Amino acid sequence: MMRRIHHVGVVVRDLATAYRFYRDTLGLPLVREARLPGQGVRAALLAAGDTEIELLEPLEASSGVGRFLARRGEGLHHLCLDTPDIHAALGALKGKQVELIDTAPRPGLAGQVAFLHPKACCGVLVELLTPAEHTVAEPCEVRLKRLVVGARDVKQTAGVFRSLFGLKELAMNDGPRTMLGVGRGAILIVPSDEVGGTEGMVALSLVAEDFEALIAAFDRAGVKCLRGTGEVTVEPQSSHGVHLHISRYE
Repeated sequence: MMRRIHHVGVVVRDLATAYRFYRDTLGLPLVREARLPGQGVRAALLAAGDTEIELLEPLEASSGVGRFLARRGEGLHHLCLDTPDIHAALGALKGKQVELIDTAPRPGLAGQVAFLHPKACCGVLVELLTPAEHTVAEPCEVRLKRLVVGARDVKQTAGVFRSLFGLKELAMNDGPRTMLGVGRGAILIVPSDEVGGTEGMVALSLVAEDFEALIAAFDRAGVKCLRGTGEVTVEPQSSHGVHLHISRYE
């Protein structure tokens, strides 16, 4: 059972610089920060409603995150799902012969973690986490609504996520897209040809309670974005390689 999207990981070159956008401009409160030498990163979790965004700065170029940065640049790195019993979850996945990076849990920033190989999840690097303690979501005016995933075969990818993680399909208009619920959040799977041929994680969709105040903060910070009626799309150069779509609507 997966209780929620715990966080979405974002690789950045410099944590202090990334704070200027994600914490100071977007308004996401810092939950915790730490060096994790075993993973070769300095990491920070910022609240985004009942989920979080994790910023990852590599400590050395030879680390996994360092190699990711050199190869792909800044941007979306992994999806983390909150499970009440990571040992049971790994046991179930092993029973299904799912390809794992971690066959046993290890310490992470927020608790015990384990990663599945991206091949097991249609190109998405998935982390499982059992938090060390129950935490109350930090109050914030911007929250994560959904993660957008590009797929060559939408139905097949949705079937993999349902089978591995017990996610339920949510009703939506007829079309080539599929929405899967995870707690209050969701994973939206779209055809890869709609997102430039990209397979895997492609964008985050957020909701802003005070949309006008957020736009004013973007103007002060010089954030590059495309504006519509009640929505804005931040250009990746301003959000450290992440495509962000922010709306005033639920």
